[in-house]
Amino acid sequence: MPGMETENSNTSRAEELKQLANEVFKGHKYSQAIDLYTQAIELNGESAVYYANRAFAHTKLEEYGSAIQDGTRAIEIDPRYSKGYYRRGAAYLAMGKFKDALKDFQQVKKLCPNDPDATKKLKECEKAVMKLKFEEAISVPESQRRSVADSIDYRSVEVEPQYAGARIEGDVVTLDFVKKMLDDFKNQKNLHKRYAYQIVLQTREMLRALPSLVDIVVPAGKHFTVCGDVHGQFYDLLNIFELNGLPSEDNPYLFNGDFVDRGSFSLEVILTLFAFKCMCPSAIHLARGNHESKSMNKIYGFEGEVRSKLSEIFVELFAEVFCCLPLAHVINEKVFVVHGGLFSVDGVKLSDIRAIDRFCEPPEEGLMCELLWSDPQPQPGRGPSKRGVGLSFGGDVTKRFLQENNLDLVVRSHEVKDEGYEIEHDGKLITVFSAPNYCDQMGNKGAFIRFEAPDMKPNIVTFSAVPHPDVKPMAYANNFLRMFS
Repeated sequence: MPGMETENSNTSRAEELKQLANEVFKGHKYSQAIDLYTQAIELNGESAVYYANRAFAHTKLEEYGSAIQDGTRAIEIDPRYSKGYYRRGAAYLAMGKFKDALKDFQQVKKLCPNDPDATKKLKECEKAVMKLKFEEAISVPESQRRSVADSIDYRSVEVEPQYAGARIEGDVVTLDFVKKMLDDFKNQKNLHKRYAYQIVLQTREMLRALPSLVDIVVPAGKHFTVCGDVHGQFYDLLNIFELNGLPSEDNPYLFNGDFVDRGSFSLEVILTLFAFKCMCPSAIHLARGNHESKSMNKIYGFEGEVRSKLSEIFVELFAEVFCCLPLAHVINEKVFVVHGGLFSVDGVKLSDIRAIDRFCEPPEEGLMCELLWSDPQPQPGRGPSKRGVGLSFGGDVTKRFLQENNLDLVVRSHEVKDEGYEIEHDGKLITVFSAPNYCDQMGNKGAFIRFEAPDMKPNIVTFSAVPHPDVKPMAYANNFLRMFS
């Protein structure tokens, strides 16, 4: 029977591809693993295992929307396959959808009543949902909320005589102070909360005064550097400054969001960037990323780190200041820089971005959400987001946006790239990512882009990770999420 022989050979070839994908997965080559699982699915689309395995690889790449789809498909194929619920639950959890995750882990427990791992994860999930319900119950409506920043007088905070760390004399943050602070951070010493308050509050005042879209002018003969995600990798940030110089009026930078979370030196990163902003506002520009938000910081470590190194009040203060960060920048009227990407509709003008009321937590749809969350795709048009938030947009979308706004180039971040950058959409879009060996396991390079005025051609510099103290990524993250990472 030729038909059966073909079916059998497809099934065995699919198994070979799955085994190959598993090996590649172990080597942290998650994109390659996804390609191989996809090939296996094309040969045998009725294996729940292949979909669950591919869901796990998507989760590793933070493609939680795709992971949920694959988990759902695995469940449809075999409603008694616990891994399908497990993978989907983990993806819901990573998106902060605790109630959806709870339902899936309850199902895992039902299917595997004697599995201690399933019991443990269900208990953690129940705790997370209870905490969420409690926080919702005691939360004050946005309209009645008082600014925590307005209640802080940093001058009244006493500095103990035995404190030997960096000090700000008076109101002015100087380069000497910043250098001393960086040395202290390098040696894992904390900054006194009096000076941390001063830096964060002074930065808040500056950021609040900025529009949602900031125009930057780089004079002829001068240069300008754009960095992507840093994600709490403080020692790699110091390496960027080693390679490219400290921020100053003559050596200005734009850090394009996702300063915090995942890496366990996020507080050091954000205080460094804010201190340079206080020292010289034109030396450093800061854009909001999708991780400058309460929901992400609660899950991915920044909230826990701030609570551990400073205090609860700083958790609220940072959340407030993150809402003041601009959403996008335009350099010399030619280069559009944004954390995520472009929009679900055509015809968006720069004036529409300027008009966004950004002083809030990021919404789940609309222009602000898309600026922070969207990703480019190789095919034209628009498609659903692999992340489950925002969308994917093609080269034709990029081209029209640039033409309509008389721009030359889109620079965005938001995605790990093996070389630290990727040029797409016929050279009209560059992704730059500045956290090398992301999460201590991706093996990627980092990159930054130097633009020289007046021609503003991008010069991309790549670099490798440097050693850091033995504090693992996600050390301060939500307990439950750490169980899956």
